[in-house]
Amino acid sequence: MSVIVAQSLHIFGLRSRVANNVCYFDEQIIIYPSGNSCVKYHLEQKWQKFIPGSEKSQGMLALAMSPSRRYLAISETVQEKPTITIYELSSVPCKKRKVLSVFDFPVQEFVSLAFSPDSKYLVAQTGPPESNLAYWMWEKQRTMAIVKADIQNNPVYQVSFNPQDNTQVCITGNGIFKLFRYTEGTLKQTNFQRGEPQNYLSHAWLTEDKVMVGTDTGKLFLFESGDLRWETSIECKERPSEVEKDELAHESESLIEFPTASSPDLSSEMLCEAVGQQQASLPQISAIAAYSKGFACSAGPGVVLLFEKTEEKEGYRENREIRIPQDQRTSDPNQSDKQDVMCMCFSPSEETLLISTNKNQLYIFTMSSTEIIKGEPAHFEYLNFPLHSAAITGLDICIRKPLVATCSLDRSVRIWNYETNTLDLYKEYQEEAYAVSLHPTGLYVLAGFSDKLRLMNLLIDDIRTFKDFTVRGCRECTFSNGGHLFAAVNGNVIHIYSTTSFENVNNLKGHNGKVRSVIWSADDNKLISCGTDGAVYEWSLLTGKRESECVLKSCSYSGVAISPDAKIIFAVGSDQTLKEISDSSILCEVPTFDVTYTAIVVSHSGRMVFTGTSMGTIRSMKYPLPVHKEFNEYQAHAGPVTKMSITCDDQFLLTVSEDGCLLIWKVYDKEGRGLKREKEVGYADEVLITKTDMEEKTQVMLELKTRVEELKMENEYQLRLKDMNYNEKMKELTEKFIQEMESLKTKNQVLKAEKEKQELQYQEQLSELMEKQSREVQDLESGNNQKLLLEYEKYQELQVKSQRMQEEYEKQLHDMEETKNQALEELTEYYEAKLHEKTTLLEEAQDDARQQLQEFEETKKQIEEDEDREIQEIKIKYERRLREERESNLRLKGETGIMRKKFNSLQKEIEERSNDIETMRMEQQKLQSVIKSLEKDILGLKREIQERDETIQDKEKRIYDLKKKNQELEKFKFVLDYKIKELKKQIEPRENDIKAMKEQIQEMEGELERFHQQNMQLELNITELRQKLKATDREMHKEQQKERDMEALVKRFKTDLHNCVGFIQEPKKLKEGIRELYSKYVQQADMVEIVGVDTDLQQEYTRQREHLERNLATLKKKVVKESEIHRADNVRIMQENVSLIKEINELRRELKVTRTHVHDLQSALGLNRKNKKQGIPDTVPSRELLPSPSVLRLNVEEETERIIEMQRLEIKRLRDQIQGQEQAIALRPLSGGRLPTLEIESSHGTQPQ
Repeated sequence: MSVIVAQSLHIFGLRSRVANNVCYFDEQIIIYPSGNSCVKYHLEQKWQKFIPGSEKSQGMLALAMSPSRRYLAISETVQEKPTITIYELSSVPCKKRKVLSVFDFPVQEFVSLAFSPDSKYLVAQTGPPESNLAYWMWEKQRTMAIVKADIQNNPVYQVSFNPQDNTQVCITGNGIFKLFRYTEGTLKQTNFQRGEPQNYLSHAWLTEDKVMVGTDTGKLFLFESGDLRWETSIECKERPSEVEKDELAHESESLIEFPTASSPDLSSEMLCEAVGQQQASLPQISAIAAYSKGFACSAGPGVVLLFEKTEEKEGYRENREIRIPQDQRTSDPNQSDKQDVMCMCFSPSEETLLISTNKNQLYIFTMSSTEIIKGEPAHFEYLNFPLHSAAITGLDICIRKPLVATCSLDRSVRIWNYETNTLDLYKEYQEEAYAVSLHPTGLYVLAGFSDKLRLMNLLIDDIRTFKDFTVRGCRECTFSNGGHLFAAVNGNVIHIYSTTSFENVNNLKGHNGKVRSVIWSADDNKLISCGTDGAVYEWSLLTGKRESECVLKSCSYSGVAISPDAKIIFAVGSDQTLKEISDSSILCEVPTFDVTYTAIVVSHSGRMVFTGTSMGTIRSMKYPLPVHKEFNEYQAHAGPVTKMSITCDDQFLLTVSEDGCLLIWKVYDKEGRGLKREKEVGYADEVLITKTDMEEKTQVMLELKTRVEELKMENEYQLRLKDMNYNEKMKELTEKFIQEMESLKTKNQVLKAEKEKQELQYQEQLSELMEKQSREVQDLESGNNQKLLLEYEKYQELQVKSQRMQEEYEKQLHDMEETKNQALEELTEYYEAKLHEKTTLLEEAQDDARQQLQEFEETKKQIEEDEDREIQEIKIKYERRLREERESNLRLKGETGIMRKKFNSLQKEIEERSNDIETMRMEQQKLQSVIKSLEKDILGLKREIQERDETIQDKEKRIYDLKKKNQELEKFKFVLDYKIKELKKQIEPRENDIKAMKEQIQEMEGELERFHQQNMQLELNITELRQKLKATDREMHKEQQKERDMEALVKRFKTDLHNCVGFIQEPKKLKEGIRELYSKYVQQADMVEIVGVDTDLQQEYTRQREHLERNLATLKKKVVKESEIHRADNVRIMQENVSLIKEINELRRELKVTRTHVHDLQSALGLNRKNKKQGIPDTVPSRELLPSPSVLRLNVEEETERIIEMQRLEIKRLRDQIQGQEQAIALRPLSGGRLPTLEIESSHGTQPQ
């Protein structure tokens, strides 16, 4: 064996064609098939453990998990023989428990498996033409029963056990729904199909006697003990966005004329096509899974429905719809969710739902998600990330990053990370991708498509093309090790391009067939290629010519590799050998032992060689190559290996295959040499990002920061307000609670007193009751003693009577026995005499029988002779008749066969005609409803056309007005031109004045020297004015451009309107044309500004502008000064307001105290008045002599009222002052903080009025 060991580390992919391809091992671990093995995957920790398939396996067909989750059964085809392997999942690693490979019945493949509830029995369904259902006790490898499930060779899709019964089995298929029960060593069918047979795609047991079955026409049937109890139909549900699109499409198509039922155009072919389209739109229920509340089923592409049991006896209602989300990175997001659900299963706790689709994707859904709780549309999520759904054609790695690039026939390019086992980037395109190559830096990727070769940037969140090359159908492309060049194959020509200048440096021509593999040498000076023409060429890039060649026309090469020193070339092809080539000659050929190698890779140390086979296996061997079978072979993929690659540090091996899986291997060398890198260099963390993306993100970040700051300020202010409100509430509540506590204390004392009184009463009642009871007990005892004495006397009398009765009965028995013995003796004597007579008669009868036997034998011989003669004669007669009958039967069979065919054809025709009649009726009803809806649409459209005509007239009026304005502007322009000419005439006499002024200028030259300093400042002003002038010129040009654009827009509108009027007889086109006109012209601005051209006006405009700018500058300065003053005032007012609020709060507290005081005084005053009324009127003293306490109380009340009035006036004054200051603040710039004005208003509102 080889010392080179490869251990499977992680796999990306799923085999969706395997039946029951997803199942839960426990709450966190799932099992699914990938490549040529099953994977145990932990949902949280993200690790994978492999259950490898059988050696020389041609692929898995079905899985089955036992209900105890201890065993896993896998159906495979090994060397064209069906096998069932059962693994024990509880052991680590998983071990094979049993292998069922010898069967005593014909079988080609097992399409479905199922374990019994106690996991002791296994049932398996074979595919057509046999269609046998086998029932095993698998641990003893004993076949319990076999039955043919179907005679007509229809496909069978699923088999399952009753979840509570080991002996009951259910199968479904095309026209097949059968329940079998195992009794007396055979499987007997217990149900009988009624009605038309359906294509039953899936089923699930809901209870021990109920089975839910789904069909390809969207129907659900509930069978109980084999009888139909409930059924429903599911319709294809579209997304809300798609529904809106369809409605718009229906509106646009509403003007199409449908032929009526009586029309000759509506033929039977059209009706058949419509029915076929209707059936195609029906959802296929391809998977059903049961759970405690009901069941889940697929309802067409990308939709799963949850049904729950209703309060009715056997009904279920749709509870929730879950959809596969649209993937925006695909080339067509609207079609990305159109995936058929192949399998679904619930976790043991029913918290999650897991599904697999026909595009090799795994999705998960949490049942307790907020979407379900809120009633929003629910969506599945990727289990990890999207996987390849077709054969992978390209693979490459880079040096500076742990990245892997793959491309596939599913039109996608994906970037994986083999260190973190994640998908970093992916993108789908319109064309299929054939080849891919990563730049050594990991920042660029090269991909070959059917129409062109694309060089793309790997951005932080996208793969973006920045250069296209006209290389069609590029099946191979690769960057050089330095990254400065890349090679691309087009048929039999290899193009060499520069990565920096994108120039075609060289074209290598020489292959007669297609080039299948290209590889660079370590120093990038050489390029090795191989092709289907059996040639291996070594090219020099300096000269562009072949340095060496090795041609073997009998072999079609598929892969080539080169040693690190570039001296030895390794090539594999269709001749089932591995060739070692050096200097144009084959050094040695290593046999592959009846397997074709499809790919090869050599490690960077030169000590390890890995090959991929057409069977999907991987072989590892050391160099120098072994002659004998000295290699390790590993089960890897379920299809031929297409590409292989090894990392720069020789730590990881990566393989891809036609099964759409990417497999990562960890490489070990038992000798420990050649794997360690000379210098440990960390991987690069840099990523590419465009400037626009960066600016957008920074802008978003800034906006978010500002938003966060604003929210912080708002939250702080809200918190302050809440704190203040809560403090006030707390105070009020504490006061309330203190009062309540005092009232409760008083209540408690009252209740205690009542309790003590009641306890005394109860004790007295108890003592009375006890005395009564003791008296009653004494009375009862005396009465019972007397009764007992009487009963005892009766008992003694009855005993005496019973003794007498016993003696009498004993006498009677003795007499009876004596009479019985006498009768027996008489009977024996009588029957013995009769027996003697019968024996004599029997002897006589025996003698007569012997004589009769002799006579019978003689007659028998005579009769036999006569009968033999008659039999021979009759035999001859009936043989003749038999021949005649057989001939007539053959004729009749032929006739009956013809008649049956005719009868069947006639029946089919009758059924078809009846179906056609029904469909015609349905179509007629639909068409009538369509006609009604179309008539309504026509009326609506007529109204719309009238409205549109009115809007068109309004637009024409506006156009006419604009034309008038244009004419006026032209007149104004003509007047201005005339003024300019007159001004030019006035300039000529002024030239004489200029001459006179020149003399004055000479005199003023002396004065100019004094004004030099002022000129310096003026020059600065002039530069500013020039800039302003330029700005005005630009504005003028813009306005002129606007005028030209408006004229062009009016012309375009006229032409479009003229074209639209041409469709006046075609409402649909007219509607579309008006819509286009509306979308084009209505949203654009319709105003045109008038621009003056007068020079005098322009000068006036510039002068006024300068004046305004000066005013603006001075105003700005004033505003800055005033703002500073206002800020200081604002701070001072804030401080004053705070102090005032404090004072108000203190006054409020004092007011509360006075209120309570007033209340106490009023209550006391009320008591005194009562006392006054009760007293004798004669004894009351006069007010003058004795000052009563009530007078003193009244004086206190007056004082409190005065105080309250004064406080009210003070509060009004303060409120007016605050309002005035608030108005002043409103005119000033706002400060950072705010005052709690609401609190003041609310507190004022609570004061007594």
